Amino acid sequence: MSGPASQTAVAPSGALHRRAAALGAALGALIGWRRYLLSLILGGFAAGALPPLYLLPLLWPAFTGLLWLLDGAARRREAFFIGWAFGTGHFVAGLYWVRIAFFVDADRFGVFAPAAVLGLSAGLALFPAAAVLLLQMSGWRGAARLFLLAGLWLLAEWLRGWLLTGFPWNLMGTVWVFSDSAIQLASVAGVWGLSWLTVLFAAAPALLGEPGEQTSGGTRRRLLLTLALAVIGPALLWAGGALRLAAAPDAGSDRVPGVTLRLVQPSIEQALKWHPELRQKHVADQMTMTVEPGFEKITHVIWAETAVPFFLANEDALRRAIAPIVPPDGYLVTGAPRSEEERRERRLWNALHAMDREGAVVATYDKVKLVPFGEFVPLRSWLGFAKLTTGGSDFTAGPGRVTIDLPGLPPFSPLICYEVIFPGGVTAPDERPQWLLSVTNDAWFGTSSGPYQHFANARLRAVEEGLPMVRVANNGITAVVDGYGRVLSRLGQNHRGLIDTHLPQAIESATIFATTSNYMVIVILFVTAILCFLTCRNA
Repeated sequence: MSGPASQTAVAPSGALHRRAAALGAALGALIGWRRYLLSLILGGFAAGALPPLYLLPLLWPAFTGLLWLLDGAARRREAFFIGWAFGTGHFVAGLYWVRIAFFVDADRFGVFAPAAVLGLSAGLALFPAAAVLLLQMSGWRGAARLFLLAGLWLLAEWLRGWLLTGFPWNLMGTVWVFSDSAIQLASVAGVWGLSWLTVLFAAAPALLGEPGEQTSGGTRRRLLLTLALAVIGPALLWAGGALRLAAAPDAGSDRVPGVTLRLVQPSIEQALKWHPELRQKHVADQMTMTVEPGFEKITHVIWAETAVPFFLANEDALRRAIAPIVPPDGYLVTGAPRSEEERRERRLWNALHAMDREGAVVATYDKVKLVPFGEFVPLRSWLGFAKLTTGGSDFTAGPGRVTIDLPGLPPFSPLICYEVIFPGGVTAPDERPQWLLSVTNDAWFGTSSGPYQHFANARLRAVEEGLPMVRVANNGITAVVDGYGRVLSRLGQNHRGLIDTHLPQAIESATIFATTSNYMVIVILFVTAILCFLTCRNA
């Protein structure tokens, strides 16, 4: 088509390109503190898409603005600090709730709260800063730059999950957990694939503001590619997941026969949890809740992390007192600290015990991934800090992931607290369990975004592994999630109550991600390299 009609057809795309180019040029022209302040704000925008807000449209200005700011960086140092400011804003907004833990014992630790949030955020921001620096060093433009940004962001997230004990919290892929359909890709590519696509979709509008080809054909191609990535891409992600769910059993219909669980959420305030005069009362209250009406139908009872604030394995009298509330032929599975004396030195573990009706501990799991400054102090002799939790001694890390196999229950993988945030790290490598059990105590973080973000991680692990997730928290969120990530039952934050539930069946065949685990990151980066090679020549 040619002539006046075609000129009219391309006019809107040309006008959009001019406006976007003008805005991009204005952002790129910023210098000094204005540039870094805007990058800080844009990073905060990106955090708005995380749980529990899920404000996904904020991702477009966040990542598009980041690239346009980067266009004005003439030196590598400027690019690094643009990325660092973006990351700092992102983590401050996404991890603000960390400060709440410092006010559980405000007299001792409250003063450190602001520095802890800022220090943690500034440190984690080094990862996106490095990604942005490498992106700038490439000199690529157009679609190649988008693919490279997505790949470098993914690499930064993956490294953040492993270096210095690892903290893969608030990965960009978690922004889709509001939708059962959108997260189904995690069964193939894990949260890593979702993160890669999220950054690619979010940064796509930056194409409209790039200087370059001014012909009607060039502007039209940019507009079509932007629409394909920023709008059609998310729609296809949702549609693919919806097709997978359409072929799945109805939610809650596929159950393990003969198993009925009672999940107990006592909602004990963290400031009172370890009070010497209240610890026995806390245990007694949970025992009372356990035998509330309907107990006769229960086969197994599950309490939360450190629900028993005593060394349960060492106290025969306490176990005998608790034993009557254990279902006949079943078990009480509960968190409790564990202690042993070795060569006149006491060692502590954050443990999970399974106890039978006779009061015997028949299985124990010791937490492997410990929380820095919560359960141990890194470089204690140099820093001289005390940990936030009760007691001055550090906890000891357990030997590794295990699968617990108890009569009457399908084998399960136990997870304590934030162990559930590690993609590909929630099951023993040599034995596939049939379900995941996560016990936690998010009371440390009050009524904040933290527990919602923690729960979003748990749902993604269920999809990745194709395994149901039973989650029991001291004060929420306690929930049952099937192997497709669908929430079957749930108790919210600060609610005291019970969930009586059947145990969902595992998906029959292991998912692709469960088979490949974190090797999937290498696959995605390889695909990224191919896409960059195919597009960089035309950038």
